[in-house]
Amino acid sequence: MHHKSSSWIICQLGAREHYVIPRTLHQVGKLSCLITDAWILPQSIFNQLPQPILTNLRERYHPDLCQASIHEFTGSLIGFELAQRIQKITGWKRIIARNYWFQQQALQVLNDITTRLNCRPIIYSYSYAALEVLRYAKTRGWRTVLGQIDPGLIEEKLVLEEHNRHRNHQFTWQPAPPCYWDNWLQECSLADRIVVNSRWSSQALQQAGIPGNKIDIIPLAYQPPEQANDFVRTYSSAFSPEHPLRVLFLGQVILRKGVAALLEAAELLRGEPIEFWLVGSRGIIIPQGLQKKVKWIGAVPRSATPKYYQQADVFLFPTLSDGFGLTQLEAQAWKLPIIASRFCGEVVQDQVNGMILPEVTGEAIAQALKFCLNNPQTLERFSQASTNMSKFNLSQLYHHFQSLSHALV
Repeated sequence: MHHKSSSWIICQLGAREHYVIPRTLHQVGKLSCLITDAWILPQSIFNQLPQPILTNLRERYHPDLCQASIHEFTGSLIGFELAQRIQKITGWKRIIARNYWFQQQALQVLNDITTRLNCRPIIYSYSYAALEVLRYAKTRGWRTVLGQIDPGLIEEKLVLEEHNRHRNHQFTWQPAPPCYWDNWLQECSLADRIVVNSRWSSQALQQAGIPGNKIDIIPLAYQPPEQANDFVRTYSSAFSPEHPLRVLFLGQVILRKGVAALLEAAELLRGEPIEFWLVGSRGIIIPQGLQKKVKWIGAVPRSATPKYYQQADVFLFPTLSDGFGLTQLEAQAWKLPIIASRFCGEVVQDQVNGMILPEVTGEAIAQALKFCLNNPQTLERFSQASTNMSKFNLSQLYHHFQSLSHALV
């Protein structure tokens, strides 16, 4: 029996995790409303515009929420982004301004709906754009949950060290200003509970001084595409220059994701029949000498990613720090073995469905890939032992949130 007051208000900037939390809560009647920056209905005029225009907004929708209560600010968001461009505001200044803009929009909605609520909701807001929302909720006596999107301050320290080690790479990354982290610590203080997606994130937050007893580990949820259920992956008996080992990296091509070590591994494996595919927006420059070894594919829409998972032989996820890494679940849905670091969500079981790197270095990655190159039959075994996706389905996510709801009563 569900307590009457266990309805949730989700404040979500962006399409994080394909809206899986509001979708899950809506399915069981526990979503009071979703407050989000943009929501583009299939019949919207925005979808009728030429393809390059507003490309990033075209997937800001999910049919699972077509009957849900949605509060969105699409027009205001477009106006905000245009103003930022005209004023040439970039980097952290724009990120912080966007986070503040979203919170002000969300506060207007909360003010409007508060009097219509028939119970005290639980409000769930994502980190770095939650401070004013949580403050408002506290004045109303609501229970508050912070969705922590990454490992926080400790992650930034690791990334800073990586950039200092690889100054030869051209990149645009800059550390966040102190006010960003001051606001985050206030968010953590105001939250009754903080949801992280992995043990690594929990450890990182505790290293930053966040009490462990207010942290809940809830893995990401993922709903595989139906066509993945019947997908059959096969491997030839040997790799060759005509049929090289195809190594897929899918995500932001930045140093935090372990790309420096990946490129070092590519250099070490220059004479081997191995091909690296880099799919994602680029934050560093690929060395000229590796252009043939490393295929730069660039950013693609989410709907285009399945073909890369299908055509690759192994998925490489050498991240220095990630809250989870949803791409791991996407790869496993297509029965694609994974080579991953320890600094992310627990999807890979070493030597069962993939390999866990002992460290994020070019040498460690090269050694793992040489093993794959020489043991295609083991890759096939890894593929057949792909993760049981039921552990990460929406039903499991709801059970986690149901337990969290009871703990907050």
